[in-house]
Amino acid sequence: MITGASSGIGRSCAIECSKAGATVIFTGRNEERLNEVENQLSGEGHIKLAADLNDKDQMANLVNQVGKVDGVVHCAGVSGVNPMHLLGKGMLVSVFETNYFSPIMLTQQLLIKKMIANKGSIVFMSSIAAKTGKVGLGPYSGSKSALIGSMHPLALELARHGIRVNALCPGIVDTPLFDSVGSSLDEVFAKNYPLGLGVPEDVAFAVIYFLSDASLKVTGTSFSLDGGVHFV
Repeated sequence: MITGASSGIGRSCAIECSKAGATVIFTGRNEERLNEVENQLSGEGHIKLAADLNDKDQMANLVNQVGKVDGVVHCAGVSGVNPMHLLGKGMLVSVFETNYFSPIMLTQQLLIKKMIANKGSIVFMSSIAAKTGKVGLGPYSGSKSALIGSMHPLALELARHGIRVNALCPGIVDTPLFDSVGSSLDEVFAKNYPLGLGVPEDVAFAVIYFLSDASLKVTGTSFSLDGGVHFV
């Protein structure tokens, strides 16, 4: 199951997982864009479910339709750019609602209903901003840091079921979310990335590893996927 699959990283995760042989349940708020994703999936049996995870009723309806899954990838997210002196509580709540509360509560609901199979995998999409941070990214960095903080105890809670819980921390990736903050992929950013800026497929391939049996002994990790920018 992949959230935020209507664009960006979530879209690529759905497509690449289907190419790897997975049956994908893909969800997002924009049904038109989900239809476009559906046309790019390989294989058969995939399930498209449009839902706004910030809406309690829509989340409950989604959970009731999902059924048993072997993996969950939380890709839905929003940017949160605001210097601290201009920050209002409403904006902060809005960012945390999508980036933190929704993935955590969706996970909780799936676990309550025992919909995540033993030896399954949960992947939270955090960010290198949770580890480094930049000026004006307080709300976004805070929400992504919160995911890592909750991931550690959850990994311990679910270890007895063989369910792994990890977080991916990409650097800048060429997605609509990055474009929304008013930046462009240019030499100013690229020069800080020894291995170059990321593309959604880079993250999708890492997701496949964390979903697969290749990572059966990997849990409670926050994996940096940032092209080396963290040590520049």
